[in-house]
Amino acid sequence: MTSLVRHLTFDCSDAYRQGTFWAEVLGGKIADDDFPGDPEALVEADGLTLLFVTVPDAKTVKNRVHVDLQPQDRTRDEEVERLVKLGAKVVGDHRVPDGRGWVTLSDLEGNEFCVERSAGERQAGN
Repeated sequence: MTSLVRHLTFDCSDAYRQGTFWAEVLGGKIADDDFPGDPEALVEADGLTLLFVTVPDAKTVKNRVHVDLQPQDRTRDEEVERLVKLGAKVVGDHRVPDGRGWVTLSDLEGNEFCVERSAGERQAGN
C-alpha cells in the first residue's frame, strides 16, 4: 500500500494569522476549532489541506518546496494584484512578453509561492 499526502505543513510564527491569509488566498476556511493564539491552524480548500504550526525559529533561507497557484476566475495579473492587497509581496517577476512565465510572491512570513497563468490565458496563448 502507498501513502497519501494528508496536508502540507508550514512552520510559522503565528499559525492563525498565516492560516487566515492562506484561507483567503485559496477561498478556503480555517477549521472551526482554530482561533487566534492557537499553536496550529488547519486550512481546507478544494481538495487541499494546509496545516500551519507555530514554531520558535524564524524563517532564514529560501523555501525548498513552494506552492504554485493558477487563478480560476481572473487573470494572473489580477490575481497578483488581489494577493498583494491581502499582504503578499512580489519578490520576482518572471513573466515574458508572449504571456508565459510566473510571478513569485511571499506570504506574510516570507514563504515564497508563485502565480502562473489562468487556464483561460493558457488556452488563449496569453
